Amino acid sequence: MAENEVKLTKLAKCAGCGAKVGAGVLAQLLGDMKVLRDPNLLVGFDKSDDASVYKVSDDLALVQTVDFFPPIHDDPYIFGQIAATNALSDVYAMGGEPKLALNIMAVPKDMPSETVHEILRGGYDKAYEAGAIISGGHSILDDEPKYGLAVTGFVHPEKALTNSGAKPGDVLILTKPLGIGILTTAAKVNMTSKEGMDLAVTLMTTLNKSARDVMVKYRVHACTDVTGFSLMGHGLEMAQGSNTELHIRVDDIDLIPEAVEFAKMGILPEGMYRNRNFAESYVDPGEVELAYQDVLYDPQTAGGLLIAVDPGDAEMMFEEMKGKVPSAQMIGTVEEFHGGSRIFLKTGS
Repeated sequence: MAENEVKLTKLAKCAGCGAKVGAGVLAQLLGDMKVLRDPNLLVGFDKSDDASVYKVSDDLALVQTVDFFPPIHDDPYIFGQIAATNALSDVYAMGGEPKLALNIMAVPKDMPSETVHEILRGGYDKAYEAGAIISGGHSILDDEPKYGLAVTGFVHPEKALTNSGAKPGDVLILTKPLGIGILTTAAKVNMTSKEGMDLAVTLMTTLNKSARDVMVKYRVHACTDVTGFSLMGHGLEMAQGSNTELHIRVDDIDLIPEAVEFAKMGILPEGMYRNRNFAESYVDPGEVELAYQDVLYDPQTAGGLLIAVDPGDAEMMFEEMKGKVPSAQMIGTVEEFHGGSRIFLKTGS
C-alpha cells in the first residue's frame, strides 16, 4: 500500500447503509415532532417513505432526499460512486428523475487531498450518469469520513409513487439480489472472495434508473428501494402503509450464494440484528431456514427496487425488466390484511 493510501473502511465503525439508525428507533425519535401542514406537501417524513414530494404546479412536483454514510469500500472513487448511487435511488423509488444534487462530506483533517478528490469524482460521475447536476455542497472535519448527496428530482404530482399504495392482488417485483451487507461485512475480515466483492461493487454502483424507466410505463401502485432497513424492514413499511400483508416466496428471491454461506457461519452485520428487532414480530417465517431469514434482514447499500404492480401488468413489466436490471425477480403478492403478521414467508413455488 502506498504511503499516502488510506484504508477507508478501517476509519469507519459501520459501513454503508449498515450505519443507519434502526427504523423503530427512528420512528420513536420523530413521533412527537410538530409538522407544518401544507396541502402541497404530498409526502412528508410522517409517511416513512423514501423521499419527500412537494407539489409546485399541476404538472410538477419536487422530490427531495438526503443520504450519506461512512466508507463501505477502501477505494475512494468506488466509495463515492456507491454513496451517490444510494442517494439517487430514493428519487427513482418515487418514480422521479434526479435533477440537482449537493455534496455532503466529512473528512479527517489529515486525509490526503487526492483521496478527497477521488471520493468526489466518484459522486460526480454517478450524478452525471443519472443526468443530475452537483451544484455545490457542504463539508466538515470529522475523525470518521462520510459522504453522500442531497438530491432534488422532478415528478408529475399525479405519478409520484409511494411505499403505501400497494393493493391486494398486486405482484411484488425486486430488481437486485440480496446479501450485499453480509458480503461487505465479511470483507472487513478479508473473507469475501474477489468474485463476491466484485459482484457487490457492481450492484452497489448500478443506478436504479433503468428499473425506474421501465416501471413508470406500467400500473405500479407502490415502490420503495431496499436499503438499510432490509427487504423485511422496507417490506413491512409497505405493508403497514398500505394496510395490506405481503406473501413472499423465498425460493424465488435471488439470494447471493456466498452471502448465504456467511449467514450460515454467523457472519452478519450489526444492522441485520437491528432490522430483526424492528420487523420480526410482524413476520411469519414459516419453515424458512434461519440463515435465509438473516439474508432477508440484511441491510442493503444501494439495493434494488421493491415494486407492487397491478397483476394485469406484472408479466409484461417483469419481462421488460429482464436484462435491464441486475436481477428481475417476481417474489410474491400483496394480499388483504387479516390481522396479525404483515409478512408471510413461504418456500416452494
